[in-house]
Amino acid sequence: MIEDGTDADEGITAEELTDLAFGMFTIFAGQKIAESGRQFYIEIEKEDILPELKSLVDEFSAQYPELAEPLLMFGDAEDVLQFYRSGEGIVPTRTSHMFWIQQNAPDAESDACSREEAGKWLLFLSPAEADDAWIKIRNATAAGELGVGAKVSTAHENPDSRDDRKVIYVFTKNWDDEADVMRVREVLKTLGFTDRIGYKRNLDTYAGEYREKGKRVTYYSV
Repeated sequence: MIEDGTDADEGITAEELTDLAFGMFTIFAGQKIAESGRQFYIEIEKEDILPELKSLVDEFSAQYPELAEPLLMFGDAEDVLQFYRSGEGIVPTRTSHMFWIQQNAPDAESDACSREEAGKWLLFLSPAEADDAWIKIRNATAAGELGVGAKVSTAHENPDSRDDRKVIYVFTKNWDDEADVMRVREVLKTLGFTDRIGYKRNLDTYAGEYREKGKRVTYYSV
């Protein structure tokens, strides 16, 4: 139960719970739509999407009853749709209720990007560059031209951020598959990302290995 803005059992504020509900619903709806070979960011712009979105809200609320009420803080399905159409959950610099926006590749397993054997190319961008860069990478990922998935940081305030730059992760299935890792790097170059960038293994991230002065944590740098 939420009282005075905080869930005493979980130590989470009402605002954080609401954002969690929105983020989880966005992932849920995206996965459901992807099951039929469609892309969430395309479907939400279609005139006839509202009945399907209403059905997804009902299904989500039934499956995650503890998040049904927090999701209602955004309004009904029509209100949620307007949030998406304004860029929330779609455009990095217009998203303030989610830390990350993610795009999976076709046929990729839902957890492919989080597996220990995976890794990612890291692109650090100014807020002015982030939206256009994300659209390029998102679309290429959805078309199956890059790796197993990609994600981008958003305008949501993040206490762990060192500056106002956004970061895009472009994941590959296995860091040890150098041919595939470099194939993805070459595709990124064709998309306009020609400056040297680093590649980090998930296992290093999970081990808490982060950049420090004089310490190299990127596995590849091209």
